[in-house]
Amino acid sequence: MKKAFKIIAYILGGVIILITLLLIYVKTMLPSVGNPPDIKVELSSENIERGKYLANHVMVCMDCHSTRDWSLFSGPPVAGTEGKGGEMFDQKLGFPGKYVAKNITPFHLGEWTDGEIFRAITTGVSKDGSALFPIMPYHNYGQLDKKDIEAVIAYLRSLNPINNETEESSSDFPMNFIINTFPKKAELKQCPPKTDAVNYGKYLVTAAGCMDCHTKRDKGEPFAGGSEFKFPDGSVVASSNLTPDNKTGIGNWTKEQFINRFKIYADSSYKNPTVKPGEFQTMMPWTMYAGMNAEDIAAIYDYLHSLKPVENAVTKFTPLKE
Repeated sequence: MKKAFKIIAYILGGVIILITLLLIYVKTMLPSVGNPPDIKVELSSENIERGKYLANHVMVCMDCHSTRDWSLFSGPPVAGTEGKGGEMFDQKLGFPGKYVAKNITPFHLGEWTDGEIFRAITTGVSKDGSALFPIMPYHNYGQLDKKDIEAVIAYLRSLNPINNETEESSSDFPMNFIINTFPKKAELKQCPPKTDAVNYGKYLVTAAGCMDCHTKRDKGEPFAGGSEFKFPDGSVVASSNLTPDNKTGIGNWTKEQFINRFKIYADSSYKNPTVKPGEFQTMMPWTMYAGMNAEDIAAIYDYLHSLKPVENAVTKFTPLKE
């Protein structure tokens, strides 16, 4: 009997040692994506304008890295806060830690090289080598065109420096170990020509991170919606089904209807209505995506309609029950 206990003790000891070594490896050797590339981004007006379009209306970097006014529908960014950071994603919203969007104006990025910014955007590794939580969709950005990433960097360099020190992000256990396994090397691709509407639309959808929000986190079908997002008042909004299902998705939508669904928020007569706690609200940054040109929105429509239809009825909004 004593011999059996000794064997069990040795096995348990060995397992503990292996787990300890694994945790040490994950904590000290990861993430491992290589050094920042040695690049110098051209700060041309063309590059800056392209980056401005991507950062504000496609990749919507400014969605998280600015101050959003949640008293208005869809939480539009407050003018003059572009890039200042501070948006918080914490345990109250269902996250395994506290993650704070960094200041990405030259106030904070002034001492970063273009390569360090490039690596952070495309692989999820910060200047100091630490891993970023994938609320920042670097896995998507790592599939984009090198020229587009450089254009975004050029735009960030052109922003007004805003003196704003953001709080440091932190992960709860065991995410403080797991987070180091998320970053991976970029797999950059060339942007398809606009004439290839479906693949160009897929590229834009990847850049916009549509699948991330419109896929249920627990074994959800891609783009079928149902992913839930909590608001501080306790209400919950769920993402829509973007597959071409005729009953629960966008199968019956015409291309014109799809484009207009975005562009109504860009109309000069549109004003975001005030939203009180408990009333219908959305995480979808409509006023930002509304700035996409119609040709790009049409390509997104073409790509979404090339997907497999998935029947998935979604309850879009659930107010806090008293």
